[in-house]
Amino acid sequence: MGNIRTILSAFITGATAATSAFAGPTIELSAEASRPAANDMVQATVYAEATGGNPAELARRVNQEIAEGIRVAKAKSGISVKSGRQNTAPVYGKDRRIEGWRMSSEFVLESRDTAAVSETLGQLQQMRLLVASVTQYPAPETRRKAEDEATRDAIANFRARAAVVADALGKPYTIRHLTVSQGGHAPMPVMRAPRMAMEAAAPPPPLEAGESLVTATVSGKVELAD
Repeated sequence: MGNIRTILSAFITGATAATSAFAGPTIELSAEASRPAANDMVQATVYAEATGGNPAELARRVNQEIAEGIRVAKAKSGISVKSGRQNTAPVYGKDRRIEGWRMSSEFVLESRDTAAVSETLGQLQQMRLLVASVTQYPAPETRRKAEDEATRDAIANFRARAAVVADALGKPYTIRHLTVSQGGHAPMPVMRAPRMAMEAAAPPPPLEAGESLVTATVSGKVELAD
C-alpha cells in the first residue's frame, strides 16, 4: 500500500495547493471498486478424538494419533504444519452424572499446493484422523496486489463522481479530505466435517481455488467554489 499512499498524498496535496482560495460549500461523497484475488492458499484443520472413562488413556491415544499425523504431514514438501487446540470435556449421562470423557486435539496444514494438501488429507483420513475444515483464501501478497488495484479504481471512481456533481452545479471543485479502506468477503470453508464423527471419512474432493472479492472504499469531502 506504500505506492497507493504516495499517489494519494500527492494527489490531495496538488489539488489543495491549486485551489487553496476555495471557501465554498462541501459535499460528502463515496465510491468503491472491487478486484478478484485468487485463492492461492489452502488451510486445513485435522483432528483426532476419543471417548472413554480413562483420561490418561484417552490422552495417550489421541496424542499418538496426532503425532503420527504431524509426522506424515511434515514429510510433504511445501506444506507447513502447526499445532492446534486441545480439549477435554466430560460426557454426561441421562442423570447428569459424568460417565466418561471426550478428548480431542488438532493440527493445521497450510500450503499453496492444493493438490498436495488434498492428497495429504486423504492419507490422514485413512489413519482415522478427521478433517474439521478446509479453507481457501488469497496469500497476503496476492491480496495486497488486488487491494492496490481496487484502491486505484476506487480513487478514479471518486474523482469521476466528484466531477459529475461539480459539473451539475456548474462549479469547480477541490478534494479536501479522503478516507480509504479495504475489505472483502471472508473466506468460507470449502469443506467441513462433523466433529463428533468417529468413522474415517471419504477422501476429500479435489480442491478448486476460486477467487475472493477484495473491495476498496473511498469516502471524503469535496469543496465547491463559492
